Amino acid sequence: MDRRGFLKNTTLATGSLLASGAGMEAFSAKPPTRLVVLHTNDVHSRLEPFPMDGSRLAGQGGVASRAQVIQQIRKQNELVLLLDAGDIFQGTPYFNIYKGEPEIKTMSQMGYDACTIGNHDFDAGMDNLAKQFGFANFPMIVSNYDFSGTEMEGKTVPFKIFRKGPLKIGVYGLGIKLSGLVPESLYGKTVYQDPVQKANEVSDYLKKTEKCDFIICLSHLGYKYGESNTISDYLIAKEMQWTDLIIGGHTHTFLDEPTVLKDKNGSDILVNQVGWGGVRLGRLDFIFEGIKKKNLLNAHSLVIDEKTTN
Repeated sequence: MDRRGFLKNTTLATGSLLASGAGMEAFSAKPPTRLVVLHTNDVHSRLEPFPMDGSRLAGQGGVASRAQVIQQIRKQNELVLLLDAGDIFQGTPYFNIYKGEPEIKTMSQMGYDACTIGNHDFDAGMDNLAKQFGFANFPMIVSNYDFSGTEMEGKTVPFKIFRKGPLKIGVYGLGIKLSGLVPESLYGKTVYQDPVQKANEVSDYLKKTEKCDFIICLSHLGYKYGESNTISDYLIAKEMQWTDLIIGGHTHTFLDEPTVLKDKNGSDILVNQVGWGGVRLGRLDFIFEGIKKKNLLNAHSLVIDEKTTN
């Protein structure tokens, strides 16, 4: 083909692409981006595996095995986000004696990116919560607690934006109503704010102002309460907008795969939770392609025990 013929054919091909709607995107297409979201909830001070006593969870859990699994996943994947949905404290003698210090230190060593607060994290009082999170090298995120005038003032953030490769990921947190659940002497002047209002307020900012590609809610509201109208992840998801994923806690719900619901805009919103005691590690793999189009590639609930790391 001579030069004139080559230019003619190239021009025709370009016109065909533009007419088909591909536009300039066809020439600037980038390879898909894979994001792995790992998560835990309601670990309840379980630093060691459950005892080998013949019970359902015997031999499962433990921070050593979890750390090895997380390390293996990070070696195999470039973009990993590790999150916790609260109730880090209470449940073993470790908390009774050390009040949360080893729990926070081990999470820091494992490289957690963020957590939210559960009701049991108040069990040794506000001053203790503030003290123990002094050992954290990750933020505590909660959007609907106002800690003004308490020992926790200035110790939390309402949201955090993480940069993972080309992705901008916004994370915010929702705490459960403390009145009637936690003695007032333990949470003091903490003001609980409406979680639906705060969720939409923060997610709107993350989407429209910060232009986040993906928005995650760390929730300790609980997955679902039967036919009750008690606020839960299942109910609040339908009132949200812009949130892509709710990582939940509180109800110790073992989900084999995330629940897919429709938000206020009619878009898919995923809700996931992985039981309690650190016996599972949630894993959600997302693929982002084109103009930040996202899809859930696969979802796992990884059992944490010695077999997992062998």
